[in-house]
Amino acid sequence: MTNVLLDGVFAAIVTSLFAGLGGLLIFCKKRYSRQNIDFMLNIAAGIMLASSVFTLLAPAVAHLNEVEPNRYISGLLIILAILFGVGLIWVLHAVIPHEHETTGKHGDQAIDMQSSLLFIFAIAIHKLPEGLAVGVAYAGHQLFDPTALVIGMALQNIPEGLMIAMSLVAIDFSRGKAALLAMFSGLMQPVGAGIGILVTGFSQAFVPLGMAMAGGIMLFVIINEVLPETAMHKNEEKRSAAILGGFIFMTYLSVVLG
Repeated sequence: MTNVLLDGVFAAIVTSLFAGLGGLLIFCKKRYSRQNIDFMLNIAAGIMLASSVFTLLAPAVAHLNEVEPNRYISGLLIILAILFGVGLIWVLHAVIPHEHETTGKHGDQAIDMQSSLLFIFAIAIHKLPEGLAVGVAYAGHQLFDPTALVIGMALQNIPEGLMIAMSLVAIDFSRGKAALLAMFSGLMQPVGAGIGILVTGFSQAFVPLGMAMAGGIMLFVIINEVLPETAMHKNEEKRSAAILGGFIFMTYLSVVLG
């Protein structure tokens, strides 16, 4: 249990550092176009979609079918776990004020996002559940190699880190401070990983349900966070190609490492 906890938290720390890598991209160009950001976000959406399906939901279904012979019951349990994950992050979105770059403010008490601390806290809304997904995957390492999920999570952190840095520069932060805060924005992922391992690690019976819950969380992040950011800009062919490219890449990675 201890080794799994340490491995999972360390993996989440590594993925969180890739947000900092994305933040450092602020030094590579004076200005990134909206098309540049959309392209990277759509690739990240494809990667996350494949990750949720092949590294979380598929292993969860396979394992639950082994321990529960009644497929009707196992199917219902998987659906309930997915809905629980979606409901969990939905509540966070409803309660905590936050803002998307394109679609605007969310939450009942959305307030001025000029405060950098509030901005970083808002980003942590889905960094914590994403870390939870990593932790649950490590708790279920006997069912599926979590390496593919970790790589996918790290890659999708890059454009998010760049967006954070760009937004902070836009409100008069220096590029250095913006890149540093982008890195710190991902540090809720190790916390989420620890929670995921501790919650599901007490019994292997909880692991497939935890994986399904984490898959639901990732699906919600894709549908509610990533895709709306890019759907506002009319470029359907490039958008579809980027999503498909990310999905194919992550599918291949899941098969090779699985």
